[in-house]
Amino acid sequence: MADDTKSASDDKPRVPVSEPPAGAVFEPYESPAGGWGALHATANALREQSIVLKGSKALLSMNQPEGFDCPGCAWPDPKHTSSFEFCENGAKAVSFELTKRHVTREFFAAYTVTELAKHSDYWLEEQGRLTEPMRYDEATDHYVPVSWQQAFETVARHLHALESPDQADFYTSGRASNESAFLYQLFVRRFGTNNFPDCSNMCHEATSVGLPESIGIGKGTVLLEDFEATDAIFVIGQNPGTNSPRMMTELRNASRRGAPIVAINPLRERALERFAAPQAPIEMVTFSATRIASEYCQVSVGGDVAVLKGIMKFVLNAHDEALAAGDPPVLDLPFIQKHTLGFGELVKDIQNTSWDDILRVSGVSRGQIERMARIYIQAKSVIICFGMGLTQHRRGTEAVQQVANLLLMRGNFGRPGAGICPVRGHSNVQGDRTVGIDEKPSAEFLGQIEKAFGFRPPQHHGHSVVDSLQAMIDGRSKVFVGLGGNFAAATPDTEIVQAAMRRLSLTVGINTKLNRGHMVHGREALILPCLARSDIDTQATGRQSITVEDSMSMVHASAGLVEPPSASLKSEVAIICGMARATLPDSGIDWRTFEDDYNLIRDKIEEVFPHLFTEFNARIRVPGGFHLYNGPRELVWKTQTGRANFLICDGLAEDPAAQNSAALRLTTIRSHDQYNTTIYTLNDRYRGVFEGRMVVFMNAEDMADRRIEPNTPVELVSLVDPQVRRTVSGFKAHPYNIPRGSIAAYYPETNGLMPLSHHDPKSKTPSAKSIPVIAQLMAG
Repeated sequence: MADDTKSASDDKPRVPVSEPPAGAVFEPYESPAGGWGALHATANALREQSIVLKGSKALLSMNQPEGFDCPGCAWPDPKHTSSFEFCENGAKAVSFELTKRHVTREFFAAYTVTELAKHSDYWLEEQGRLTEPMRYDEATDHYVPVSWQQAFETVARHLHALESPDQADFYTSGRASNESAFLYQLFVRRFGTNNFPDCSNMCHEATSVGLPESIGIGKGTVLLEDFEATDAIFVIGQNPGTNSPRMMTELRNASRRGAPIVAINPLRERALERFAAPQAPIEMVTFSATRIASEYCQVSVGGDVAVLKGIMKFVLNAHDEALAAGDPPVLDLPFIQKHTLGFGELVKDIQNTSWDDILRVSGVSRGQIERMARIYIQAKSVIICFGMGLTQHRRGTEAVQQVANLLLMRGNFGRPGAGICPVRGHSNVQGDRTVGIDEKPSAEFLGQIEKAFGFRPPQHHGHSVVDSLQAMIDGRSKVFVGLGGNFAAATPDTEIVQAAMRRLSLTVGINTKLNRGHMVHGREALILPCLARSDIDTQATGRQSITVEDSMSMVHASAGLVEPPSASLKSEVAIICGMARATLPDSGIDWRTFEDDYNLIRDKIEEVFPHLFTEFNARIRVPGGFHLYNGPRELVWKTQTGRANFLICDGLAEDPAAQNSAALRLTTIRSHDQYNTTIYTLNDRYRGVFEGRMVVFMNAEDMADRRIEPNTPVELVSLVDPQVRRTVSGFKAHPYNIPRGSIAAYYPETNGLMPLSHHDPKSKTPSAKSIPVIAQLMAG
């Protein structure tokens, strides 16, 4: 067993982990998702970070009423928790937080930034927790220590030097708490801009834009208990076994009680096929598993809208046939008449869409579409879940609205077991938006800020991620501050964007660990290390708790239980307040009191959002927290029409790009040992990939057509923008169960193939799940 009492090295640079080997190894993995494989991986994660004892204790407190919230996904906690409310990937996230490895001033003295930049993202993350604030020294090309006050004054100096506040961009990661996010937007708006590019812009912005037009809220409408009452579940464009593993408990339970589950996804994902619950003794002892998907639809990349229209077309035909035969109607006509508008226009659009086009674009047989439609029709209550496989498309907003259309047809809102369920990524990405991280703030919200704090916030819209990146490229942006995340690795158009970021006057990274963003820096740069979710946060008034909002609008408290790795770390709240005091000494806002007592922050959140956060401080002290008001659950539609709206998506095609007979559609994916840009290991065991990430998954017939043999080196060439050649080389071709014309490769290695212009025009979400490319053998 690893020794929890010894640090890897606090006094000298530790021996770096080895870099990735030359290429991936492929070994078939036949076991179910979860099961003994998950337990083994959890134990390995704790051992590799030398925290077996400390990590095991921490995991038993994670997602518990008196513990800390998982820093990973946003799946909600059950009302009646068990002793093990964590998953394999949550354990990996916590092990990375609790690691014995520390990045000290001695580490930075041993490496120039140029040398560090040559290492992989995996290597950078593996070096451990950041321990003190650092600034970039251009003369020596090293990061060197800086005091917190000097760091705050550096931020203030650069912000004061701007010709306009709009020349600065303030990014937010979904790991930021409600308290830090609220203060961050307050500081930035008091400074004078609404430039809030955030991780929502890159993942579920299509949900945030599309659903308010459809149903009046940009969030899901279900609670966890709805999964116990539903008659059918559809999972579209999501791999829950990797990206939200605790969701598998609900899918397993639904399957075992006989509720059909329909999976719509280009790749065969193991967790959507079968799952063994590590908390289920019988499954573990007998090495058995539960079937998850009763119908697995392998849609072509970019064919989601076609599948959804095909299901709706069958539903409409079945309704007409039922009426003609004197049978009960298939559609919920009373619901449609009382609660919706636009149904007639939708019927015309579906009728004018031919089956030939639906089948061609979707790549799915008519028989399978009809089977999925019958499951939908036969279920009284249906939940439709979706992830970034649906939202990160050129028509992602419209695709989300087609999901809402399908649910509205049979009144699948406002009753137990029914509703829409966008499954968010990071644990508080939804909460950050709720408390004000929004580049397009409403007039009502800005009015409440003015009323609560006595200043008039800027009224114009600010920068989303796409806008921010374009401003950097054009030279209009001068300062970038990142509250968490790994912005430089996550964005599209890697080479162009990173070159632009290096021209900035200042970049600031508020992080727990080293990442690519610290290597892609401005002329001046700061690394400001913060407390992690599991760390004890002690301020002037004692230990503090923060709050988060999960995917189902439940808000609850989280309090760290582990001593921080360094006394020099500050909380996100303290860092934001420090920057605000230095930048805005005469702001009229007492930042120090907020830093000292987070209850006062929550009082102000309640003041700005009185209808959502009534008695905020009291309600988070109730185990499990509280649910934010959700209109569609009560059949209240806060749309412009006052009703739910059926909305039209013209045509089916994803986009007209790549009119090339050799073109393939690339969807970016994450490995099982990855969370967003954080790479835990180089393995992806459910897909049978080990010790490497430069892999492209291809249909065997597509490989044969191109004379590409398994394991041969290939390059991918983007076809989106013919004016600029975008190529990523060094992939190993791997035959995989994926539809013809579709391929998959890991993110962020493929970001360079996606131009900044390749996004949904309505939500500006980058279209990472549908990039037209050519796959070809590498020269030589």
